[in-house]
Amino acid sequence: MFEKFAAVQMIDVYVPTTDGRELSLTRYTQPESELKLLLQKLKLTLPAQPPPKITTAELADVVQTF
Repeated sequence: MFEKFAAVQMIDVYVPTTDGRELSLTRYTQPESELKLLLQKLKLTLPAQPPPKITTAELADVVQTF
């Protein structure tokens, strides 16, 4: 069971925009069908994907250094 849950990962995707800002998307990977079934049996749901964030490039550089 723990191996199935360990397959879900949280990732950060950074996309530069044409106006010098940066779009930050924090996402978790979609569960495989076996994990989806396990979640249904346990009556659990994954949280909603967080909303995207957009920052200036300088602010994004400072945040990433921490």
